[in-house]
Amino acid sequence: MGDLESGQENVLDTAILEPVANPLNSRRKFLRAGGALAVTAAVVAGAREANANLRGFSSDVKPEKLLLSTRKTGKPAIPALEIVVFNRLAFGWRPGDLEAFRQLPGGNAEKLRTWIELQLNPEKMTDQDCDAKLANLESLNKPLEVAWADYYKNLDDKDEKKFQKMGIPTLEARLATITRMVFSKRQLLEVMVDFWHNHFNVHPERDDSIKPTFMGYDRDVIRANAFGNFRVMLEAVAKHPAMLRYLDNASSNRAGPNENYARELFELHTMGAENYRGVGRQRDVAGYAQGQPDAYVDDDVYEATRCFTGWRIDDNTDESGFTNTGQFAFFQPWHDRFQKTVLGRYLPPDQPGTKDGQDVLDALATHPGTARYIARKLVRRLISDKPPQSVIDAAAKTFLEHQDAPDQMKYVIRSIVLSKEFASIWSEKIKRPLERFVSGLRILETDIKLNEDMLWTTYYMGQALFDHHPPDGYPDFREAWASSSGLLRSWQFMNGIAQDWDEKYKSGVMKTNANRRKPLEITDFWLERLLGRKPHPLEIRDDLIKFLADNGDSNEAITDDDTLKWRVQSIVGFILMSPDFMWK
Repeated sequence: MGDLESGQENVLDTAILEPVANPLNSRRKFLRAGGALAVTAAVVAGAREANANLRGFSSDVKPEKLLLSTRKTGKPAIPALEIVVFNRLAFGWRPGDLEAFRQLPGGNAEKLRTWIELQLNPEKMTDQDCDAKLANLESLNKPLEVAWADYYKNLDDKDEKKFQKMGIPTLEARLATITRMVFSKRQLLEVMVDFWHNHFNVHPERDDSIKPTFMGYDRDVIRANAFGNFRVMLEAVAKHPAMLRYLDNASSNRAGPNENYARELFELHTMGAENYRGVGRQRDVAGYAQGQPDAYVDDDVYEATRCFTGWRIDDNTDESGFTNTGQFAFFQPWHDRFQKTVLGRYLPPDQPGTKDGQDVLDALATHPGTARYIARKLVRRLISDKPPQSVIDAAAKTFLEHQDAPDQMKYVIRSIVLSKEFASIWSEKIKRPLERFVSGLRILETDIKLNEDMLWTTYYMGQALFDHHPPDGYPDFREAWASSSGLLRSWQFMNGIAQDWDEKYKSGVMKTNANRRKPLEITDFWLERLLGRKPHPLEIRDDLIKFLADNGDSNEAITDDDTLKWRVQSIVGFILMSPDFMWK
């Protein structure tokens, strides 16, 4: 199949998915296939050979045939509102979530408004079950200064476990995040936390001094401001030691200014590359004379770099006033005291303290280009890879109108989610690997063991949590995630949890299936459970029934327990690997 470029959309549109090896004969072998899965032809051939030996199975509806379909299916119909909601504003649904949404009072518009208001106020939601799963994480609630001392400053260089201890906050931040994605009722918060982590990306392994601060970055910067004010979040990001170290501003000084942070502040955090005009002169940018240029040039970046000199970390005791707390510090001797001009604003010399940097953040947070850029990214995340311009414009307008509101981002999110386009656009996005991973665990009520081994699955699937090295964060469009090898690895995982192949993930498919033995009732139960709707195309339902019934009577019970088990687990895996489960 090869990696998908110009023709990548055909992978999902024609339902070319991974065949399933015989779960009775080759479960472990299939699970360990690793790199061989990238070679689709070999996998198909192996599956066909394995399925030829299925006990008591004579149907021409072989397992791989269910998924290797070349039907011209067209686009699927737009599903019920609750399906859209839980695929885009949550990491999928847990059993009971869809019915709870359907039971909300009023029509669809009122149901959505009620649900979104509850989610926008997570502090009003009880989440004891999820919180209990996090109770043993030692760094979860440690203030930054305490974490810095425990995991960095006070570590003994002779301790052979020094680097392991140093990494505890980062490891636990990853474990806590996945746990919340899977079990928390505060799903929109988790979606937005994921969005902002990618927007303000920090790779914690870039420097040893980032690792002990990363739990604090997640807790005090990203989570604390996910629904808050963008300007407040922007400064919290700028001053946190994780970002100061990651983009090198911690060492930027008047004798050796480092533009890494200032460059990404413009290009990734605020105005975006779409508003960059290269090496032109500041005064030549439209709007400059009026004090509001509509774009930025390199000189704006260079001048902003000077504004942030001296913004560093209190990470030693050798200099006057430093106590090695690991917190933000403004060091006046390193600051460039002379006048600057940024985005048409003249900043006079010798401004006190951090005033130069504060002025830059003010200018960027209130710039129309920033409003459009943030709005476009949010609409892309919450609606479509091709975000509707009308929704972008409305969200950008809302962003600027509420720029001083402490809950500014709540207004912006409402404007996007309550737009008519939110519920009327479907299948313009696919789940990224992390979303596939979490949604599969949620829908099957999988019990997961909270340990480091669990994280290797996200590495294997291609989207390890907090592991994107460049500052741009993981991409949020389907072309980036539709390579054959990536999809095959995701499908292998989905089939694995359906089959209970891995001790880390126990889904209990047969317990959920209860006493259902008739192919017709089994098929309809699992389609509703996993998709919440009919499959696309509808003929897939017939194929599943035929597979379960071995081309026999769809209302005749399957009496053999072993046959029932592997067939039920197989169709669960098939549905989880289908395009219907991937769309959002």
